[in-house]
Amino acid sequence: MIKPFPSGTRVEEIDTGDVTIHTRAGGAGPAVIMLHGFADTGDMWAELATALIGKHTVVAPDLRGMGLSSHPPAGYDKKTQAQDVARVLDKLGIEKADLVTHDIGNMVGYAFAAQFPARVTRWVAMDAPLPGIGPWDEILKSPMLWHFNFRGPDMERLVAGRERIYLDRFWNDLSANPKAIDEATRDHYAALYARPGNMHSAFEQFAAFAQDAIDNKAFAAKGKLAMPVLAIGADKSFGTVQADVLRIVASDVTGQGIADSGHWLMEEQPAATVAAITAFLG
Repeated sequence: MIKPFPSGTRVEEIDTGDVTIHTRAGGAGPAVIMLHGFADTGDMWAELATALIGKHTVVAPDLRGMGLSSHPPAGYDKKTQAQDVARVLDKLGIEKADLVTHDIGNMVGYAFAAQFPARVTRWVAMDAPLPGIGPWDEILKSPMLWHFNFRGPDMERLVAGRERIYLDRFWNDLSANPKAIDEATRDHYAALYARPGNMHSAFEQFAAFAQDAIDNKAFAAKGKLAMPVLAIGADKSFGTVQADVLRIVASDVTGQGIADSGHWLMEEQPAATVAAITAFLG
């Protein structure tokens, strides 16, 4: 089930220009910003926020077009969304932060760290590739990833009213134990993705991958990130490939696996995942 964020967390609707970012924030101390991916929203970070809030300021936005954020017609490339993140931090008065990311959040996180390296103290990247980097072209050939190109008006018509069925495919096929994503969690996210405009915007996240690949190659050509990076791979998903990919773009990378987990680390193995993150962040 979806757990609540800890006491002291507030919700803000932060206007960053062309988009309003639904943001959970609270606590005091060094900041940690947490970026979600597809089939989740910022709600996925509640357990981690609870573990961190005693010593940290925690920030968990919904990416543009997802969750309870607004739906601008464009800007779903990750370079632009990284600028959303920068503006959220500006509005909260936060200059530097640790970065924790999962899935598409990894892609936004890399674009943020590459554009604003002085603002990222450490980065935890979990279980997803980076467009254009390392084995990306081979990854695209995987039959499991047909959804990268599933979009358009007719696809949206197919999914409309069937959001739970569509999302079940991700939770079932990409997990080590589908039962770890319980009915309450599935219903919660399905209801959010069924909100007007949300599934269209989610498809736009994938549609931007070609541009993201171009942008990432340009970022990487400028040199490797210097901040410490923890690359977490689920043993039934990206595994050690996560660290391999991150070492292409960062110079100080530690790899760590999470046992008995598929892609959905915070749902399948929350205790082990939170322990790995908090040990790294301190």
